[in-house]
Amino acid sequence: MTLWPRSLFGRLVLLLIGVVALSALATILLFSQDRAALIARQFGDTKIVELKALRTALEAVDPARRHEQLARLSRAYGVRIVSESDRPTIGAPVLGPTMSELQTRLRDALGEDTEVRIAPRLQQLFVHLTAGTEGYWIGFPLPRRDSEELPTRALTSAGVVITLLLIAAYAFGRYLSRPLRQLDRAVEQVGRGETPTPLPESGPSEIAAVNRGFNTMLANLRQIERDRAVLLAGVSHDLRTPLARLRLGVEMSTRDEALRGGMVADIDEMDRIIGQFLDFARDDASAALEVQDLNGVIGAAVDRYARMGKDVRFDPSPLPHMPLRPTAVSRLCSNLIDNALAYGAPPVEITTSQRAGRVVLDVADRGPGVPPGEVERLKQPFTRAAASRARSDGAAGAGLGLAIVDRIARLHGGSFDLLPRDGGGTLARVTLPVPG
Repeated sequence: MTLWPRSLFGRLVLLLIGVVALSALATILLFSQDRAALIARQFGDTKIVELKALRTALEAVDPARRHEQLARLSRAYGVRIVSESDRPTIGAPVLGPTMSELQTRLRDALGEDTEVRIAPRLQQLFVHLTAGTEGYWIGFPLPRRDSEELPTRALTSAGVVITLLLIAAYAFGRYLSRPLRQLDRAVEQVGRGETPTPLPESGPSEIAAVNRGFNTMLANLRQIERDRAVLLAGVSHDLRTPLARLRLGVEMSTRDEALRGGMVADIDEMDRIIGQFLDFARDDASAALEVQDLNGVIGAAVDRYARMGKDVRFDPSPLPHMPLRPTAVSRLCSNLIDNALAYGAPPVEITTSQRAGRVVLDVADRGPGVPPGEVERLKQPFTRAAASRARSDGAAGAGLGLAIVDRIARLHGGSFDLLPRDGGGTLARVTLPVPG
């Protein structure tokens, strides 16, 4: 399992936090190094002059009144004075080039016996000097704020910066990921056979270039679809006239009734297939929506099959009127009934219902059923059923009926699926949204 986030926002946040954390660590280290330089800067020429004056004053201290005079000098110079006889050593030796340089400067100015030490617990820097025959430790206060609070302030500052960067990363991540999410949805729509709206060609140049290429590809696909529709419609339309003449000639010239009936049936099957080509090539999206009763459209289609002697039964439930393309929905019903009659076994039972704000149309048969792995394949154009689910009339079929049903269902914002039926058979289900 990798710890690297998969999302763009997660990677951006992790990168920014890492950069800020490194910056804060570097800042703390720099502040720590600058502490010695800051202390050294305090001991400029003025401090050296003060130490020389203090040494002169200490040389004049009366041993009998030493403690009193040392307290007075401490108040006058704002320092802490400790006699070496009272405390031979104090603090720790200085480290680092900056403090060593300071000690060298003080020795040059005050003598070789000058020594610099630091007492972190007392927050003081001590300078050892000799006044007369006595040695003294002179303590100067360390800069508390800069030495003690710098790490805390650096961490606080880093926390504030990280918070601001997270907010900025969230806004920037959403700004970058929004067109990527749009592209992902559009690709999914194309994969489902739908036609998405063109993507905006704005934003960062790389994303704009990707969207521009996707829109070009989408336009090419649309043109290919239009060209295919025109080709199918043209070929199908041109074939119907010679088929009509061929049927007329067969009926007039052939005396063998059985032979004539078989030839007429073949011609009718060819005409039916051509009709499916025309239906598939037809652009139903250009048809206007009309508020209709779905039960009425389905009932009219069922009546046509009943007059032909087909065992088709319709059990409607009360439905609200909804916007439909009546001709396309009628063609959807006809294709579902034709499919049930051709591949299933009667009776074909049709029901409508309303569930969770959606209208459901079920067309059920008692045929061999459809394997779950074949459902999506059968909804593709020019796809025929496997041998286990062959047409009952022996005809081959064009493989367009279910593709037309799926396209019309999606055109109305719905979905189409093939489900196994309890007791055997297939349940063709179309689900349509009910407008609020």
